[in-house]
Amino acid sequence: MALKTLAMTGQLQLAGKQQSELLDIARLPVEQALARLDSSLEGLLDREAEERLEQYGPNAVAHVQKKSAPRQLLEHFATPLSLLLLGLAAVSFLTGEVKGAVVISIMVVLSGLLSFIQEFRSNKAAEKLREMVSTTASVLRKDVTAGVPEEVNRLFEVRLRIRPSHTIEVPISQVVPGDIVHLSAGDMIPADLRILSAKDLFVNESALTGEAMPREKFFGPASPEIKSALELPNICFMGTNVVSGTSVAVVAATGNRTYFGSIAQTVAAPRQQTSFDLGIRNFTWLMIRFMLVMVPLVFLINGFSKGDWMEALLFAVAVAVGLTPEMLPMIVTINLAKGAIAMSRKKVIVKRLNSIQNFGAMDVLCTDKTGTLTQDKVFLEKHVDIAGNESEHVLEYAYLNSHYQSGLKNLLDVAVLEHAEVKEKLHVAERYAKIDEIPFDFQRRRMSVVVEEAGGKHILICKGAVEEVFTVCTRTELAGTVVPAERGHLEELREVVNDLNEDGFRVIAVAYKELPVAQKIYALADESDLILTGYIAFLDPPKETAAAAIAMLRQHGVAVKILTGDNEVVTRKVCREVGLEVEHVALGSEIEALTDLALAGLAEQVSVFAKLSPQQKARVIQALHLKGHVVGFMGDGINDGPALKAADVGISVDTAVDIAKESADIILLEKSLMVLEEGIIEGRKVFGNIVKYIKMGASSNFGNMFSVLGASAFLPFLPMAPVQILFNNLLYDFSQTAVATDSVDEEYVRLPRKWDIGNIARFMFFIGPISSIFDYATFFTLITFFGAWNDPGLFQSGWFVESLLSQTLIVHVIRTGKIPFLQSKASVPLLVMTGVICAIGVTLPYSQFAHALDLVALPLRYWFALAAILLAYMTLTQLVKTWLIRRFGLS
Repeated sequence: MALKTLAMTGQLQLAGKQQSELLDIARLPVEQALARLDSSLEGLLDREAEERLEQYGPNAVAHVQKKSAPRQLLEHFATPLSLLLLGLAAVSFLTGEVKGAVVISIMVVLSGLLSFIQEFRSNKAAEKLREMVSTTASVLRKDVTAGVPEEVNRLFEVRLRIRPSHTIEVPISQVVPGDIVHLSAGDMIPADLRILSAKDLFVNESALTGEAMPREKFFGPASPEIKSALELPNICFMGTNVVSGTSVAVVAATGNRTYFGSIAQTVAAPRQQTSFDLGIRNFTWLMIRFMLVMVPLVFLINGFSKGDWMEALLFAVAVAVGLTPEMLPMIVTINLAKGAIAMSRKKVIVKRLNSIQNFGAMDVLCTDKTGTLTQDKVFLEKHVDIAGNESEHVLEYAYLNSHYQSGLKNLLDVAVLEHAEVKEKLHVAERYAKIDEIPFDFQRRRMSVVVEEAGGKHILICKGAVEEVFTVCTRTELAGTVVPAERGHLEELREVVNDLNEDGFRVIAVAYKELPVAQKIYALADESDLILTGYIAFLDPPKETAAAAIAMLRQHGVAVKILTGDNEVVTRKVCREVGLEVEHVALGSEIEALTDLALAGLAEQVSVFAKLSPQQKARVIQALHLKGHVVGFMGDGINDGPALKAADVGISVDTAVDIAKESADIILLEKSLMVLEEGIIEGRKVFGNIVKYIKMGASSNFGNMFSVLGASAFLPFLPMAPVQILFNNLLYDFSQTAVATDSVDEEYVRLPRKWDIGNIARFMFFIGPISSIFDYATFFTLITFFGAWNDPGLFQSGWFVESLLSQTLIVHVIRTGKIPFLQSKASVPLLVMTGVICAIGVTLPYSQFAHALDLVALPLRYWFALAAILLAYMTLTQLVKTWLIRRFGLS
């Protein structure tokens, strides 16, 4: 965790430096900004561009370095458990136990290959991130002999009234700091740009900031009070795009020095270990430490007591294999692959197998707002009169204005025009004709159309920013009555607008006036003496399934926290609609000054964070990690990349940008968020079945080794032949391959399940010795009633069968927190597999393979004694298990 925090701190420092440079450039006047970047309105010389390309490098963002197939394959075999097993296989081979070496090696190879094939097919390692910016940009370049056209000299004065004709298209990778870039509607921003001139420039920054509404950009110096680069009105960021308008800008930063580049560097950094990875690693090292103590003891006791050191070594190696859950890699992979297949049927794509378990262990889900909880689309939610009452009259006038305007229709106009029923109701084509238009500009922040209604009446319909429309209104209309607009009356009108704004709506005012039919040409002067008729209000509404999904998550023990770049007002509105209680909203500026520990305390108490930068989102997740939470993050924008990478499980949606999909572990192909419930339950089932194997294998092996130590100390012969230990272990492991198919109790999947090595160790220490008790009961029975003290073959055969049957049947007790067979039944494949292995164990002493395994036929009376021992063993284990669950919650 410290390494992960350190890595994130480095990214934050890098982003902080880039933000400081952008703030400095944004606060300068245009001339000084150009001088700071060693550029001019005429653009760069070709030679200068080449020199800067060599100095700064290509304008390309960082991406995950693809590993070669051999390297990926090697990494799957370089885990501690795999290396341990291969080491034991080598020792077995060198000491002559070829069969044991082959068996162990096959298990490791099959497990490694399964994991390699699954992940090799599913991961594309951020290739689409680079493709995202593999377009061209229009830049102004000059050569040594070229004069400066008059248009360029006039450019700054008229703010792009004319586009120079000698711009050239260059690949974005060749854009350099100081380049003069021309932007128009539809263009992707090729780098971080300082705007030099702009006309009606609106930029979609939702992927970076989370705000659904396009943001208007200006060319003047930014206020020194602005502390966040994302709030700068004269900076355009790489990865965003122009919705409408035109602009000329100078390149301030390229490649990894851009804001987008800093995010990409975070995404491209090596992924840190998750709770699942750490859980497997901790369990592996627990078994290794235990083995380092037990195996030398077994070797020394048998060496000194029997005098045959080679035999003692072979026996110790067999004991080491018995202590090692050699099927763990395969069991884990089979469980995860099965979970991935089950989730794919529900239209959930799993990119990293380990994330399935993390999905189930997750107890906190942090989510972005825009595009995940909301639809990432602007809708016209309300059309009201000046008193706030719904008004069809306001909607009709707004529709006529949007329908007849000739300029590029923005997202708000599109939302208005989606009300096609208005067009049918008004019979627009038959009843109305356009006479003239007064276009929108950023100074007036409104636009008007003049239409002729059937019968000869001219109507000027104006819509725009509320305050700007207020300035040209002298009258108001309510319920068909028009009255003069007095100063006090306007203050009352503002209260209605403020209420809508506080609910998160983007409000546009609608006004009109009737004009003489004789007038054919209209100008700005005609936008006066208007009648304010009402407002239209827009919102990016929540997805239909968002509220139900959040309620479901609560029921399953998952706390939901909102981490968004959007503003506080809109965030509160969305949270209310999806059923999230909001007492306090923590802002990015507030958490910036907090230490990691202070933020960790705040993150546990607060459910909503707004105005966050991408790095701040990731930092909140790191803070929750410090408190021991398994954190998921769901997002779909460029600004969500670092958070998706920092989370234990990153979840993205079908409409996400490429960088979010590449950073995510799990992708939801359906817009419905209810698939989250299915994914969480599937993850908990996978975790439950993996833990079943670990608990059963660890406790059984632990108990067996106590039996081995005791038997080795007092018996004059080996308690079990090395080949018998290996074959016993192999049969038992095969019986466990069906665990992946097992059902999981409903009570188990209700709450998050985390890796807890302490609980696993406690289970092993309590349940393991029980098997030793009944092993010793078997020893006593064999020696006392069957004379096995003088018959090593009988003793070894009797314990071989008892050991195999006891650890195979005890699976049914340990697999559930309930009473086995009565309250909870195993899956059919597990029942069949354990039954088959038990049958093999019973018949082996009488089969043709008995001699190869040094087994002898057992007397009939022994089976009755064994049945009583097994019944008592399962009963006592059930009682102790029930006590453990009540005492420690070890279900």
